[in-house]
Amino acid sequence: MTAEHRRQTAKPGKTGKPKKTGKPRKTGKPEKYERGTRSYTMSHIRGKDTSIERMVRSFLFAKGLRFRKNDKRYPGHPDVVLPKYRTIIFVNGCFWHMHEGCPKATRVPKSNVEFWTAKLLRNHERDARQRAELEADGWKVIVVWECELGKKVRDERLERLYREIVDDSVK
Repeated sequence: MTAEHRRQTAKPGKTGKPKKTGKPRKTGKPEKYERGTRSYTMSHIRGKDTSIERMVRSFLFAKGLRFRKNDKRYPGHPDVVLPKYRTIIFVNGCFWHMHEGCPKATRVPKSNVEFWTAKLLRNHERDARQRAELEADGWKVIVVWECELGKKVRDERLERLYREIVDDSVK
């Protein structure tokens, strides 16, 4: 087995943590992970059914609301669709969807900056386009941000979400 093959097929160590290398990159700074380990880690980032999505769905279900999840019939495959209330909910990660004013959204990875900047801007533009499409079709679109579901503010945000859904006067 060649060293190149080992790097490409690397998996986390026995503890489940990625292997650290300490080998210098072109920038002179040490790599945090082996190349294959980084790829393996990134491949396991979920696009749907994340912990924050499950938290929101669990809350809504406990409140007696029934919904569809990740419905592919709508632009953006919304995380939660409540047809009875004509409401769509997106549960967004602050980094991936560039939440304005959030510290998590302002940190762009230090490696491959051009790629990440372009990707995150595309995500942001796509979100705005999909939201406009849904609103034009008569849907109320609510975005719940990852930072709004921190332990200190979670209950307040979820209660406000419930009121936004069932009460038309709440904005």
